[in-house]
Amino acid sequence: MSPSELSPLLESGGIQSGSWLHRVLHRFKAEGEPSWLSSYKFFFFSSWLNILLVFVPLSVLSHNLQWDAALRFTFSFVAIVPLAKLLGDATEQLSFKFGQTLSGLLNATFGNAVEIIVGIAALLHGELRIVQSSMLGSILSNILLVLGCSFLAGGFIHEEGSFNSSGAQASASLMTLSCITLVIPAAYASTTEAGIPNLPCDISYDAGGCPSSGLLTISRGTAVLLLFVYAAYLLFQLRTHPQFFHQDGEDEETEPRMSTVAAGSALLLVTVVTAVCAEYLVASIEETASRYNISKAFIGVILLPIVGNAAEHVTSVWMAMKNKYALTIGICVGSSIQIATFVVPLLVIVGWCIGQPLTLHFENFETIVLFVSVLLTSLLIMDGKSNYMEGMMLTTLYIVIALAFWVND
Repeated sequence: MSPSELSPLLESGGIQSGSWLHRVLHRFKAEGEPSWLSSYKFFFFSSWLNILLVFVPLSVLSHNLQWDAALRFTFSFVAIVPLAKLLGDATEQLSFKFGQTLSGLLNATFGNAVEIIVGIAALLHGELRIVQSSMLGSILSNILLVLGCSFLAGGFIHEEGSFNSSGAQASASLMTLSCITLVIPAAYASTTEAGIPNLPCDISYDAGGCPSSGLLTISRGTAVLLLFVYAAYLLFQLRTHPQFFHQDGEDEETEPRMSTVAAGSALLLVTVVTAVCAEYLVASIEETASRYNISKAFIGVILLPIVGNAAEHVTSVWMAMKNKYALTIGICVGSSIQIATFVVPLLVIVGWCIGQPLTLHFENFETIVLFVSVLLTSLLIMDGKSNYMEGMMLTTLYIVIALAFWVND
């Protein structure tokens, strides 16, 4: 057909525009994927734990109406538990559409989103000791309480559990490295003149005090190096040596229950709500601790980790009872590695950017507690075997540590 005055100058112009618009509409209509309605129905009604979402509006109300500090703390504390579960669900559903590497990066970023959000909220409030103690508590909770309960529950059903010892050794070695990076700043601050805090200091101990310039340099430099180590660990785990972290018979084909756009929007929504509740939680800690004579160390090390890890705790124990110990190790030890080599260094750098002197110098008592906990965990998992007695050892050590922090003023 010969061209006419009504013919478009570019024959494909309308088709290209239409195809672009079609792709956008196709994505938002979730064609070939679960609908928006079914996606959000699964998101909010797939777990009985989501009943606790009723505490989200209670947290907002209690904060704005200035109710008792204990109520504000409790409502915000309980509200974050189902939000952490929803964050994990949205991340898992979103990862179905990405390759293994991108899924790993996504899980690394949002796998401990609650710890990051609570940590940043505490940084903005100047509660640097709460940041340190909550990060320490998350590590201890995962490698002692959760792993111990998992071995204990699985050991009552199976005489002996097994997992890949090579992957366990690699994970244990990385945990040991992260532990050493906390010992060095403590040793520097305690044994060298250059590490002595700047005195006189008009900044409270809870707000970070006045660390020496050398200690800040060591902490920030170490934080950058740990982030590179964690990136290498992701490459090692996901690309070059995935066989070390895999156990035959543990792969289950699962269909996505949410569309990509619905999962992404849900992740954004829950992240914002979690940030609000975390802000209210941190704001109520000081008054709750002083009014009810509760040690802030106990709140940070024992109570706050329960908030972000409750859903993971249940999953880990359930996997052990189903004799899927590689998944249990991945949840417990893997999450601890994320916190020690990704979340803590990230918070140090964020503090650096916003002018908060967060360092890797933990109290000597806390450093010793972490060292002995990592030592015991490494010794128990290196053989690739587990039983209920090992679980009892881990949980016993955790209870002893909890008692120590309860009386720690």
